[in-house]
Amino acid sequence: MRKFFYALLIIIVSTNCAFASLPWEQKKEISKIIQSEQAQTITSQANVLYAENDINNAFNLLLSIPEEERTAQNWLLLGNILQDQGKIDEAVFMFNRAIQVDDTFYKAYYNLGNIYLQDGRPNMAIEQYKKVIKLKPEYPYAHYNLGCAYIKLGKLGKAKYELLTAIDLKNTVADFHYNLAYVYKQQKKEKQAKIYLDYYNKIIENQI
Repeated sequence: MRKFFYALLIIIVSTNCAFASLPWEQKKEISKIIQSEQAQTITSQANVLYAENDINNAFNLLLSIPEEERTAQNWLLLGNILQDQGKIDEAVFMFNRAIQVDDTFYKAYYNLGNIYLQDGRPNMAIEQYKKVIKLKPEYPYAHYNLGCAYIKLGKLGKAKYELLTAIDLKNTVADFHYNLAYVYKQQKKEKQAKIYLDYYNKIIENQI
């Protein structure tokens, strides 16, 4: 046991000496790698805690990651937690920080759109959903929510187009059919409205 302890001590001392003898740039690079691995571990733990609804500990864990090392996903999760707590302005700030880190991160635009739509700002929501669709055109929920925003503005033709697109991409979501039925009803197209209302009812029945 003592021999093992001496051997371990020699390894540690040797490793420290080897690190100390490295040029500054290499030391800096190694430190970055270590910090990145630590941040990834913290992120994984925070995701687990969030999934378990332990949002306070998840939030505090994410805050322990230095700002300059946070990923877009880190900022997004911070925003989600704040939104869950009803802190909307702070959530918007976090989602915008996610976009600053990665301007192709469609989830942050989508979450911003949802906040604006729920807050009665459909024009701002539309702007965000269009960015999502540009980045991820096959994302059905972006088309659906864009359709909902158009409904709020009374732009039924555009709403119909987006809802039909959402259904083409994913036809098993009851709300997609219900809102399309609503649009057709508003357009006085009772036959089409009934078709999609029937689809809605079938989906609901299959979920029971």
